[in-house]
Amino acid sequence: MIFTALKRGFLTLGLVFLVLGPQALLADNLELELNPENPALRSNIEAYLGEVADRSAREMRRYARFAQGEIKKALEALGYYNYQLDLQVEESEPARLRVVIQTGRPVMLGQVNLGLTGEALQQPAFTLPPTTQLRQGQPLNHSHYEAAKRHFRNLALTYGYFSSRFTLQELLIDPQAEVADINLHFDSGPRYRLGEVSFDHEEALDEAFLQRFVRFVPGMPYSTDRLAQLSRELRESGYFQEVLVDAEPEAANEDLQIPVEALVRAREPRTLNLGLGFSTDLGPRATAGWVQHWVNPRGLRRGVDAQVSEPQQNLSGWYEFPLTPPMTDKLRLSSSLENERFDDQESRRYGAQVQWFSQHSNGWERVLSLRGEREEYQVGEDEGATWLTLPGISYGLLQSDRRVDPKRGYRLQVDVEGSREDIFADVDILQISLLARGLTTLWDKHRLLIRWRAAGTATNEFNRVPLSLRFFAGGDQSVRGYGYQELAPEGSDGRLVGGRYLMTSSLEYQYALAQRWRLALFADAGDAVLEPYELEEPKVGLGMGLRWVSPVGPLRLDFAQGLDDDLGGWRIHFTLGPEI
Repeated sequence: MIFTALKRGFLTLGLVFLVLGPQALLADNLELELNPENPALRSNIEAYLGEVADRSAREMRRYARFAQGEIKKALEALGYYNYQLDLQVEESEPARLRVVIQTGRPVMLGQVNLGLTGEALQQPAFTLPPTTQLRQGQPLNHSHYEAAKRHFRNLALTYGYFSSRFTLQELLIDPQAEVADINLHFDSGPRYRLGEVSFDHEEALDEAFLQRFVRFVPGMPYSTDRLAQLSRELRESGYFQEVLVDAEPEAANEDLQIPVEALVRAREPRTLNLGLGFSTDLGPRATAGWVQHWVNPRGLRRGVDAQVSEPQQNLSGWYEFPLTPPMTDKLRLSSSLENERFDDQESRRYGAQVQWFSQHSNGWERVLSLRGEREEYQVGEDEGATWLTLPGISYGLLQSDRRVDPKRGYRLQVDVEGSREDIFADVDILQISLLARGLTTLWDKHRLLIRWRAAGTATNEFNRVPLSLRFFAGGDQSVRGYGYQELAPEGSDGRLVGGRYLMTSSLEYQYALAQRWRLALFADAGDAVLEPYELEEPKVGLGMGLRWVSPVGPLRLDFAQGLDDDLGGWRIHFTLGPEI
């Protein structure tokens, strides 16, 4: 099954306030008539004048002199210089101001010359202003001219051309000829460089550790993106409650290197989080997490996590060593106790694990792991205890435009792990798992979400594969319309034994009913099987649901029907969490 998912200046204030259509009256106190009617020009005049307050006739005549000047600015801002303007005060209570304007033809652009000199000429990212609205023959619009000037200035600030200047900036208007020429030449001057980073900090963390957050070296070309990245990664590291990164061009040395100052204030050293949750798969559950954010000045940290629900209970502790760079690379040691009991499935396992997290420059996160685990299990007819030593590797990539409720994004994940019977393990196992999720939003209100997962296990003794490494489908996060983990092969006694292969997929359409409410329609399909060919006839579930976007992610209520005659039926699914 394949699912397919689917850029100031003077005379410029108020240019972007558009109206739906012509209006004869701005307010009861003012009547505005344009000949010919021009909605954009009317909107601009209204923006300049604002609301006309109640006035006596004498006060209105005084106001008319002010209004005449504002109307002149509004007309000329859009290129109308050859206009005729008539203002009359009607002596009523309150008085009314009647404005009649013969707009005439706008001034058109003639020659448009945009030029760039200096070091920026060698930098592809430093571009000339776009000429879409500054082409010969187009009506003069002062805001477009000012936008071109801002384009040069903004790029200069972004890339560190702090000595830049305009060598020529001309807007030559000939109202009689109805032509305006633009000459705008910008000299970037030399590009400044980033200097040493100094930290204003408390004694909780070492200076040497803080310096490991800096990804650039002194002498690299200035870029606000590099400074923003340093600020963002310090904030997101989990060590600080206040971060301020600043670089003042006035402090540059003779080599044009700007020293960077980073003020950081540490957060509370320990936090305790308690939570309650519910899902139709696991029922009510309680969670707890304790974290010591730094154990020593080198940034080591540790924590304990626990979760309790009726079918599952687990307790784990971990110790984390930050590597370089510490925001993406780390070494984690952990141990855990887990217990699971659901229908005919029971598992009790305990073990330890070491994981090395690192991130590539392209955004992919790699995790190398080695875990040793003993699991006592009963699943269907199979019962036993297995010791496994499992080296593994995984790659994951998450791209999204927002964290909590993205409009578009995707997640890719590949996991591989295995054991050898002659290397501290009781059974040969090789397991591969693939996952892909994608989300896109069309025309603001329409969203498409796709999910796909496939996994398989190669082993010499499937009956000795523990429960945690067997596959089951069905439930909130799998194939809706079916019970939690009820899609799996059965043994000779009719009890579920789990599968060697798994494939699930989902296509979901959402329509935004309001800012935080969405209606959803979905189709899920998948199964867990012993042989690959059995995946050709997956179990299917159809349904609809409601989404409420909470501050921590979408809350989902689904009504689904499984189409399988034996296992299907109407089910309610209730979950909370990210969509990708």
